[in-house]
Amino acid sequence: EASNLNGGFVDTWRINGSFQSIDHQWNAERQFVTASDSAVQLWTPERSAPIQTHSDLWGSADTVNVVRFHPSEPELIANCSMDRGIGLHDLRTASAMKKTVLRMRSNDLQWNPMEPLNFVVGNEDYNAYTFDMRNLSQPLHIYKGHANAIISVNWAPTGREFVTGSYDRTIRLFNLRDRNGYARDVYHTKRMQRVFTVNYTMDNTYVISGSDDTNIRLWKARANEKLGQLTPREESAMQYRQSLVKKYQHLPNVKKIHRSRKIPKTIRKQTQQALIQKESAERKQANRIKHSKPGTHSFKSERKKIVQREVD
Repeated sequence: EASNLNGGFVDTWRINGSFQSIDHQWNAERQFVTASDSAVQLWTPERSAPIQTHSDLWGSADTVNVVRFHPSEPELIANCSMDRGIGLHDLRTASAMKKTVLRMRSNDLQWNPMEPLNFVVGNEDYNAYTFDMRNLSQPLHIYKGHANAIISVNWAPTGREFVTGSYDRTIRLFNLRDRNGYARDVYHTKRMQRVFTVNYTMDNTYVISGSDDTNIRLWKARANEKLGQLTPREESAMQYRQSLVKKYQHLPNVKKIHRSRKIPKTIRKQTQQALIQKESAERKQANRIKHSKPGTHSFKSERKKIVQREVD
């Protein structure tokens, strides 16, 4: 089907199933990739059928829910599937490269635009993880704070920060250089419901979110930043305040004020409950090691607990 009348659609592509995700290349070949029921398809605008179909996803028949092109290597794609897996594909050889299976399912995946070796995934276990594509045995870092599943993630154009949207009705912004793993800002409103998609504007000034209450919201990427042109005096004062906070952020009072965020009561209680459960599990594991035969049980780092197995 094709029509150019009255600005209508140009063409239609069909498969035996439902499309779950779509992404396109940024080069001259104009190829795009789609994810559907237990398959990943590669398309060109000139053909009505896929030129490649990756259906043998390491023996899994589960639905592929996210697919993304590599930003600097257009022959590589990454996908997330319903079987908790994250897979890499090479389009040059039309084959699957590697796959890692996490503890819970990932809902979104985005490549870092400035460090293309790394990508971030938003997971059902309320955390976001950054991975190096060369080593999928464990995540690089864990980013915590949400009280429900992360539905959407997106990188800032600088590649130094990313934003997450969650089922807990909040948006959180994480700094890649902040190794404590907690958000530098938390955005929420009384009327905003579950957040399904988030994105940065290309000038790194705003964050856009879409939620279950049928609204699109525009947020400042830095909550305390003044919009518009700053006078030299204002810019100097702002840099001075930032340098003071950075210099004394290790002091307890400064640290408490700098990191404190007002969040809804329900989310605060859920976070406290999750912390109690985590401490209880750690205490139980310590007692198990203490009262068991030496060598029977051992401590396992939190990053190694995330990945269940790797498949080549």
